[in-house]
Amino acid sequence: MSIRRAFADLSVGQVHYAECGDRSAPVVLLLHQSPRSWAEYRAVLPLIGAQRRAIAMDTAGFGDSADGGVPASIGQWARVACELLDVLNIARADVVGHHTGGVVAVELAAAFPDRVRSLVLSSTPCTDEAFRRARAQRPPIDEVTPSEDGSHLAALWQKRQGFYPPGRPELLEAFVRDALKVERVEEGHRAVASYRMEERIGLVAQPTLIVRATDDPFAAPHAQELLHHLPHARIVDIEGGMVPLPDQMPDAFARTVLDFLGTLP
Repeated sequence: MSIRRAFADLSVGQVHYAECGDRSAPVVLLLHQSPRSWAEYRAVLPLIGAQRRAIAMDTAGFGDSADGGVPASIGQWARVACELLDVLNIARADVVGHHTGGVVAVELAAAFPDRVRSLVLSSTPCTDEAFRRARAQRPPIDEVTPSEDGSHLAALWQKRQGFYPPGRPELLEAFVRDALKVERVEEGHRAVASYRMEERIGLVAQPTLIVRATDDPFAAPHAQELLHHLPHARIVDIEGGMVPLPDQMPDAFARTVLDFLGTLP
């Protein structure tokens, strides 16, 4: 199945998105982690597109999307995502978010409840005051100092290598390509760290699936915290899943999403 790519003119400028599937089918909006792009879902799009209209957008300021010169924030990214739905004449969508994308999905559901039918929160952190304090004490996740000999490119690779499956260098290559396109590579992580999810998650009433990648040390522990705030949700484990879950295990990821959507009225 072919992937269609296009730009939409939104308040921040041109926002890039890719899609698969029948345009008359129910919509699944896919939101990526930082500092990735729609390409995180390159292998997932045709799988979900076989049954739905699957749309993966580049978050404002990432991939090929403009940021409009506006400071990065989860609220801003959720508003831009809703603008894309408006421009594409999509009244409601099932929203899937991975890592940062999951945090944006929470805000999208809280701020625009009529536009979100359901949520799939994949490897999504639960941000609260304790999370913000802990994050403030940690070094940058992806930021590296540029060097004339290009050694910073290897440093960028090495920062992520331990959290990616061995023998899959193409996954790290995809990450590095996306990271190099972002002017402020740490901005997405900072936006997550400053988001006050504890003040917003109580507004989420949509059916919700929490996807736990069992070998993702950053996100897996947050699944139970999310469930505490979303008692109507349930957790599904993807065994062996790591930080790059959607492009690491696209078949398992897409099947989990579609199985959940198939349970909804």
